Amino acid sequence: MFAAERRQMILEMVRANGAVSLRELARVVQTSEVTVRRDVRALEAEGLLDRRHGGAVLPGGFTRESGFPQRAMAATAEKTAIAEYAAGMVREGEAIVVGAGTTTQELARRLARVPGLTVVTNSLLVAQALAHANRVEVVMTGGTLRGSNYALVGSGAEQSLLGLRVSRAFLSGSGLTADRGLSTSNMLAASVDRALVRAAAEVVVLADHTKLGMDTAFQTVPSDHIAQLVSDQPPPAAEGDKAAGVLEALAAQGVRIALAGAGGGPAGGGAAKHPGEPPPPPAGGRRDVPLPRGTRLLRRLDG
Repeated sequence: MFAAERRQMILEMVRANGAVSLRELARVVQTSEVTVRRDVRALEAEGLLDRRHGGAVLPGGFTRESGFPQRAMAATAEKTAIAEYAAGMVREGEAIVVGAGTTTQELARRLARVPGLTVVTNSLLVAQALAHANRVEVVMTGGTLRGSNYALVGSGAEQSLLGLRVSRAFLSGSGLTADRGLSTSNMLAASVDRALVRAAAEVVVLADHTKLGMDTAFQTVPSDHIAQLVSDQPPPAAEGDKAAGVLEALAAQGVRIALAGAGGGPAGGGAAKHPGEPPPPPAGGRRDVPLPRGTRLLRRLDG
């Protein structure tokens, strides 16, 4: 494939999805990430797109929301590993809230094995994943259906969360930075996510490395409200180093960092935690994952 044809395909993918990882671009155009990175730089020089940590976005600083099918196909191995790790954190008999998203949908599929669990959600996909779990009680919010991500939003959803109190909220979003925390591209979705946060004693963010450094329009969880981030190992490249910088900055703000491996095993994971705090409950197949270069602070936090 000629460079011009390849770059046109890359540009069309970014225009269709709003944000695409280098890994996904390389897979679709059937070339190496090094070649794709060079193409992205060339397109950026023409003002046609912007480079971000591990990917490319539409010009203008903020990414827009991509369609659900595109989000579901992106970083699937990473989302699976993150979901497996997060499921190992949930205890029998716990009451939690789970927000909308493709990563939280993966989490829900694994929560079916936790007995006595109560899950409050505004996501039809989360509820569907748990519909046949006999030992899990699912409580759905009210609200208006937002078809692009199969979630209930609006005042009805927010009102139904008033007076609710659970141990933890598991949320994902469109982007995560050390300055603004978790953000999303839709105002209604952001408002419901903030209501989910208010209902929880602790917030756990699930975000793969392609979200690190991404900044979108509407803040959902400020950095100082995030108790723990479950992510994956950033790639060993310049973009991975930038993602590692976000991890280090969040750790400096007191966020506990857990990295889940996306290798071929059932689930990988390693956690950088505050001294004295017990690690998450063990899950089958979990292994320690080395932290990326440049994250000396994360290593010191590891107990």
